[in-house]
Amino acid sequence: VQLQASGGGLVQAGGSLRLSCAASGRTFSRYGMGWFRRAPGKEREFVAAINRSGFVRSYSDSVKGRFTISRDNAKNTVYLQMNSLKPEDTAVYYCAADGLGDYNEDSRYYDYWGQGTLVTVSS
Repeated sequence: VQLQASGGGLVQAGGSLRLSCAASGRTFSRYGMGWFRRAPGKEREFVAAINRSGFVRSYSDSVKGRFTISRDNAKNTVYLQMNSLKPEDTAVYYCAADGLGDYNEDSRYYDYWGQGTLVTVSS
């Protein structure tokens, strides 16, 4: 599976962005999908995950209530809707695919990674 993330950019605090992650191949619906991020000078951290059916989702405490993960298996795409953005959300955001089909928060379960898209939130 090859993953291509897009949708990053510069936004003011309180604004919104929607990230997309397009997957190649015909087996997208078998994979659980996750979003992770790496802020400058920090370790990569979990943001959100969704299982292969799209019925189960998980969020980090820092984004719960502000971000929404969703997927469209017909379009081989997973999304991350980000609302009420804060300067501390500034990071490179990565999408990843989990071959077990679950919604893991642990990055070690993910087999494939996209190239990342930069989100910058100004105060």
